[in-house]
Amino acid sequence: MASLAQQRRAGAPWLSPPSPGIRAVKAVVIALIVITMLYPLVYVIAMSFAAPSQARAGVVFPTEFSLDAYRAIFNGGTVTQGLQNSLFITVVGTVLSLAATSMLAWGLARTRQVPGAKAVLIMVLATMFFSAGIIPNFMLIKYLGLLDSTWSLIIPGLISAFNMIVIRNFFQGLPEELIEAARIDGAGEWRIFLQIVLPLSKPVLAVTGLFYAVGYWNTYFNALLYLNDAEKWPIQVVLQQYVLAGVQIPGATLPGDAPPPPGVTLQMAVIVLATVPILVVYPFLQRYFTSGVLTGAIKG
Repeated sequence: MASLAQQRRAGAPWLSPPSPGIRAVKAVVIALIVITMLYPLVYVIAMSFAAPSQARAGVVFPTEFSLDAYRAIFNGGTVTQGLQNSLFITVVGTVLSLAATSMLAWGLARTRQVPGAKAVLIMVLATMFFSAGIIPNFMLIKYLGLLDSTWSLIIPGLISAFNMIVIRNFFQGLPEELIEAARIDGAGEWRIFLQIVLPLSKPVLAVTGLFYAVGYWNTYFNALLYLNDAEKWPIQVVLQQYVLAGVQIPGATLPGDAPPPPGVTLQMAVIVLATVPILVVYPFLQRYFTSGVLTGAIKG
């Protein structure tokens, strides 16, 4: 089989640079894809800041802007409560999930030292292929006393088997000599785990933490199943109940006798508030993706 250098010398068509026409076509296609992806986001953000007169007129891109929609939302009501609920679920759930997943991964990464680790690993892997279903899960939440509780959105998904495998593989890639040296110096298991393993695992913890945070922030279906009290709804349920249904959002009013903002600006503002937090966090963790996901997902 000819080498890459021989193919280049022979003038293989797939190795030759593309013609200017092909480059122009690629540039146009990429530009269209970018515009298609950015247009909805730009439209939603622009309409959330649209002045009431232009929002009622139905302009595509407003030229006059106002903060009335955000003032009405943060004045109190359902949306503010939903944001607070989602923030609590995301922060507490992510911290608890990272703690539980990393501890389980560390125990399963040391199958020789922990009795029964392989059996536990098989049981965890089985959850990736078999699910109990909606009704058994609902009955379990009911019998545990978690129905209509915020904890019903955190405890059932506390450990993700996929995230555990990624962290476990990362732990297995840590130098064993470093662990043995710490053990010789008298360090116990908890000290090794907290002061050596976790500081060295910041990339994979940052990536899995983002995975957990996105999952908790976007909690929707389980909230519909387990929560009956509207005051406990996360922002995604509020988004569905009031924005997609086109119903006036309760409590979204301006102080005094000022007329409420148009419904379309309130809806777009809620969409922005439900989307922006994850978009803001992602760039700070992006640099960990290559070292965290690839190192944790590939072993050997």
